[in-house]
Amino acid sequence: MRISETPPGAEGIVKAQFIGLLVNKLQTELNEIKELILDTLHFCMREDTQSALEAKAMEAFTMLLKHDLPVIRAKAARDIMDLSVPLAGKDRAVACGTLPLLKDMLTDSTKEVRANAAGAIMTITITTKGKYTALNCECIPPLVALVDDMNSEVRLNAIKALTCLSEAPEGRQKLLEHVEKIRDHENDHIAAVAKAAKIAVKVITWLP
Repeated sequence: MRISETPPGAEGIVKAQFIGLLVNKLQTELNEIKELILDTLHFCMREDTQSALEAKAMEAFTMLLKHDLPVIRAKAARDIMDLSVPLAGKDRAVACGTLPLLKDMLTDSTKEVRANAAGAIMTITITTKGKYTALNCECIPPLVALVDDMNSEVRLNAIKALTCLSEAPEGRQKLLEHVEKIRDHENDHIAAVAKAAKIAVKVITWLP
């Protein structure tokens, strides 16, 4: 089984309506079990995000962003990214105050935490409400710092998040100061990063 595939058990968990039970267990179980639950929900949300939203999974994941263990912070941010794919998830993330916590994680010493936090910000800021919430909590400076991160996934997600923020006039104005930093990655040795940088520069320098 490829890692991108949804395990057969995830569909069964969704059909058995166990998502709410798993979300509740995140508050009480040992850390090792919390990791397993976060992984399980990651796959379940590919099948059903609505049940997770109804079970207040966004609130549970957001609380775990402050967890002591980097692995749990990283997986919580990843699951927030999953749950933010639908519009209702993006709106819930904004309402839960998720973005300021994700912003703080951008300076984390663990690359998986930085990558997933940037990825979650990228997903949430597709909406106008998400964009302005991120701009108001000053997400741009730490995201710009990650453009030169050693890890390619961090660079990629940071650049994509900045592209979303640059779609707002206020974001574009701020990012014009940093466009050359992003332009330097148009020749990044990772093709996906290079492509994202080219798109970002085009959006940031667009003139109406």
